Amino acid sequence: MRFIFRYLKKYRWMVASVMMIKMTGTLGELMLPYVLEHLIDDVAPLKNTAQVLAWGLAMIALAILVRQLNVGANRLAVRVAKESIYEIRRDLFWKSVNLSGNQLDEFGLPSLNSRMTSDSYNLQSFIQSVQSLGIRAPIMLLGGIFITLTMDVGLAMILCIMAPIMIAAVVFVSMKGIPLYDKVQRGLDEVVRIMRENITGIRVVKALSKEDYETRRFGESNDELMRRDVKAGIVMALPGPIMTFALNTGLTIVVLVGAFRVNSGATQPGVILAFLTYFNMILMGVMALNRVFMLMSKANASAERIRAVVETEDELLPVSEAEAAKTDREEYIIFDHVGFNYGAGKEGRQKSLSDISFSMKKGGTLGIIGATGCGKTTIINLLMRFYDADEGAVFLNGRDVRTYEKDELHSMFGVVFQNDVIFADTLKENISFGRDVTIQELMAAAEDARAKEFIEDYRDTYEHRAAIHGANLSGGQRQRVLIARALAAAPEILILDDSSSALDYKTDAALRRAIREHHAETTTIIVAQRISSIMSLDDILVLDEGNIIGHGTHEELLKTCETYREIYKVQMQA
Repeated sequence: MRFIFRYLKKYRWMVASVMMIKMTGTLGELMLPYVLEHLIDDVAPLKNTAQVLAWGLAMIALAILVRQLNVGANRLAVRVAKESIYEIRRDLFWKSVNLSGNQLDEFGLPSLNSRMTSDSYNLQSFIQSVQSLGIRAPIMLLGGIFITLTMDVGLAMILCIMAPIMIAAVVFVSMKGIPLYDKVQRGLDEVVRIMRENITGIRVVKALSKEDYETRRFGESNDELMRRDVKAGIVMALPGPIMTFALNTGLTIVVLVGAFRVNSGATQPGVILAFLTYFNMILMGVMALNRVFMLMSKANASAERIRAVVETEDELLPVSEAEAAKTDREEYIIFDHVGFNYGAGKEGRQKSLSDISFSMKKGGTLGIIGATGCGKTTIINLLMRFYDADEGAVFLNGRDVRTYEKDELHSMFGVVFQNDVIFADTLKENISFGRDVTIQELMAAAEDARAKEFIEDYRDTYEHRAAIHGANLSGGQRQRVLIARALAAAPEILILDDSSSALDYKTDAALRRAIREHHAETTTIIVAQRISSIMSLDDILVLDEGNIIGHGTHEELLKTCETYREIYKVQMQA
């Protein structure tokens, strides 16, 4: 809970105001049965209509005041909850987008999604409720017992016996609920993961007629989530019947004992009526405490999940020049005996890259080709420092990439990744992407990417709005918009990671020609499956299972690399 209180510290005066207002309103509410008892036992027997009306109006005024105080406190509590959760979500989002590749792999995108949504909602519900119920419930419980002690000690002792039983039940069950709700949230992560996969790949699911299969898979995960949720709900619901039974038992005893005491003249009828009202208030107080503890159980599990992300230490901070690797070579990009493994430290994992060494001059062009999973994208990830190499070093412009500030490093790149994202926004915003790009630069990038021709066919041209994931664009159109985005800011290094697979050969050739003519000083790396996309580049790497098995120009590789030669025969001679 310290994580939540850290954010509430800023609003401590608002929280204190809520509690003071709520305390005043609850004390006023506790006075209503006391005034009623006085009206019945002391004022009514006098048969003075004016006094009866005066005390009746006083009760109405007190009830209105209590209502207004509660409404004001609740509104202020909602504001505190809304603003504090806004800050928690902001910090969670900022941290999520700045996690390293390893940290993203560890948390998982579905889990980050559910932490941002359901976990933050649990915290908001708790913060809002604890400000009102957290002060009202104990005052109503303890205040009701205290006032009844002043009215009739004998009857009040019945409450004093029942109250500890109810409180003990609430506390015990709430402690059991925290680990159960943690399991519920982890089950929700799995449901979100499957749903996200199916929504993203819905066309594949439909094309292969796997709707029933995926429905069963989702159903199994959803059933498991339901079982966990039901188990947690049953455990957390146990105090309710226990408290209701205890209070109803106590209420029955009060009525029976009170009837005998009224008959004997030991107590007044108004006292019995007030006791019944206070019993109801105490029941409400205990039920409210049960709700607070239930919300606390959920919030505690959710706060821990959010804290785990927000307080994760940055893994890819810049290192000092003294700690960095050194090189006296003049090439612009250097991979020096680089080795890397996803999930480093885990048993049974094979290396993704082994002893990778190559270099590029500034303004040079490099193609990378190889089978799926051979490490092509991993080289890009290391160059852009989404991960750190396990062995060797990566240099950029004479500096170890680890010495760069993140923004300084990434501002040098224009990149299109595999399965890159088109956002639900205008084509103009998708290309400029919040950068300081003039409309002339934007249009030039679109023309080089061969996107201008279809964009200007739209009536609203660059203001045309793309759907989520570019669903209203064809595959080739999406890739051309993404390439335009990469070119728009005139990057020092252009990376195209299998970004022309949906383009026809003519458009692909025109794109490469435009890059060659208009971005000649840009260092370009093209990861491709098609030899036609890379055969004209200065250098080509051929990868196989994380190793370089060929390095040279197209002509050299045809002579020296059997794998490259086979790919060429299959693709070009077919």
